[in-house]
Amino acid sequence: MQTVQDAAALRAVIRGWRSQGQTVGFVPTMGNLHAGHHSLIKLARARTDRVVASVFVNPTQFGPNEDFDRYPRTLVQDQAGLADQQCDLVFAPDVATMYPFGPAGSVSLHVPEVTDTLEGAHRPGHFDGVATVVCKLFNLVQPDVAVFGQKDYQQLKVIERMVRDLALPVKVMGAPTLRADDGLALSSRNQYLSPAERELAPQIYATLQQMRELVGKGHAVKVVEQAAASKLARTGFEPDYAVIRRAEDLSEPAEGEREGLVALIAARLGSTRLIDNLPFD
Repeated sequence: MQTVQDAAALRAVIRGWRSQGQTVGFVPTMGNLHAGHHSLIKLARARTDRVVASVFVNPTQFGPNEDFDRYPRTLVQDQAGLADQQCDLVFAPDVATMYPFGPAGSVSLHVPEVTDTLEGAHRPGHFDGVATVVCKLFNLVQPDVAVFGQKDYQQLKVIERMVRDLALPVKVMGAPTLRADDGLALSSRNQYLSPAERELAPQIYATLQQMRELVGKGHAVKVVEQAAASKLARTGFEPDYAVIRRAEDLSEPAEGEREGLVALIAARLGSTRLIDNLPFD
């Protein structure tokens, strides 16, 4: 497995693969990788001849009071894990490579509508940063297939819409959320949880399951949402939202709508903000 840091070296390697008629899969990450990320590599490996993973902590998707400086940088460990998963190339650029005019002077992409709700409402500008860096990475890697985890469900929808709207020649694939035995979705932020908080954290997934069950039994969506938020608050969480949306575009479902839905939760537990979701179908 190779690791490169500049665009010219990245393109040279990929140009060599292309000359041999090989297809390229891509998994963009911010590093601090775990088994969930490795499952994305495995899926890309099954679909393409070569796999590239990027490791870049993107400053433009962090808000002023978020954990950009705190976000763990673990490139050596990440490289070892990616090598074990038969990743072919790691692209680990610095900020100057990704933002030659600086983050504040960068061209910025905005994907309308799907970014105006949920995470977009609670983290203004977050998805502009995500869309911008992913578009830059797509231009650099020029993959045939790019794999994203469904745990960041709204992010997946943002990328799908951006790719379709800009007619980017890449197939976006969503990979199922990987979970611990107790249901907690794997996330780099789980390491911030205290032992007591880690005991409580699986209540998010249990609440998502209950939301799906209640809607399936005919309960009104708004009533289910209110009950879920109240349950989380009583358990010790500070919920930002516990909602049910159309899976396709995250719009609000009509009364009585039961199919093609997804439940989504974002809640703070202590100092750690956790997100999760559960498609109904």
